[in-house]
Amino acid sequence: MMIYKIMTEISVETIKEELQDKAKEHGFGVLGSYEFKKILHNKGFELEKDITVYELCNPSAAQEALKEMSEISVFLPCRLSVYEENGKTVLATINIKDMVENLNVEEDFKIHMIMVFEHIEKLMKSW
Repeated sequence: MMIYKIMTEISVETIKEELQDKAKEHGFGVLGSYEFKKILHNKGFELEKDITVYELCNPSAAQEALKEMSEISVFLPCRLSVYEENGKTVLATINIKDMVENLNVEEDFKIHMIMVFEHIEKLMKSW
């Protein structure tokens, strides 16, 4: 599956408050975020769910990925989505591990990308 997600009992609000610091602990900076409920409301559309997507960047990992494969830029910066579903908080991201298995690239590049995914996965499980 191209989407990797986990569920937690920790509130969306707590995750939003702690994300910047926890991302830094795992080697990522938060470049920006998109609060879709607010964005759509400002455009005249209502969304019941509070869905926020964060753009995460590890500059050295991004440089390595982009040097190897310019097309990978469509997946950068790495995205982490936070929202509530059925009373639980969901953290979701692109499953880089599955994605690179389908690419015709050098094994070293696959290993690099899987390492990046594993850091995002550790971040997601840190709550």
